[in-house]
Amino acid sequence: MAVERTLISVEAFDEFIQRADLGDRIFEYIAGEFIEAPSNPFVSAIAAKIIYFFHAFLAQNPIGRVTGEAGLYNVAGERYAPDVAYISKARQRELARQGANPNPSELAVEVISDEDSAQEQRELRLKISSYLAVGTIVWVVYPVSQWVEVHHPGKPAQLIGVDGTLDGGDVLPGFTLAVRAIFED
Repeated sequence: MAVERTLISVEAFDEFIQRADLGDRIFEYIAGEFIEAPSNPFVSAIAAKIIYFFHAFLAQNPIGRVTGEAGLYNVAGERYAPDVAYISKARQRELARQGANPNPSELAVEVISDEDSAQEQRELRLKISSYLAVGTIVWVVYPVSQWVEVHHPGKPAQLIGVDGTLDGGDVLPGFTLAVRAIFED
């Protein structure tokens, strides 16, 4: 049985997210639909740890900015709120002060809330396609499995286990992060 979906315009979404009654809830616009971003304290703590490592690096190398899950980005006409995102000062000097950032991030980190959720995986695959289409590198963090799926535009995905190391490549030159450090208590 097919599920009927009601699609809305990106303009309607942009208007919707300005509502004061939404509180701390985070919404994304994926494939014409409003989607409330899944999260929980465990996922948020992992994202915060990654943000910490990015900030520590950027304090010594002030080449860009990092945002958390409330940072909304325009990605190929859609609106995504990655758990962690990096954008260089060369790409955009200042971040948007309201609404979605007009430029996509150069590196997006998505932390999976529920590794068994088919819906979360479906939405994630749509986002990865759009991210890659605009040149964004994507790290997908699987907290239970303790591995990271790395997507670079034009290259096959890589799985990096708990004993591996992530690097910023050309986007964040010199940055490295041991996968183990993401999951340590």
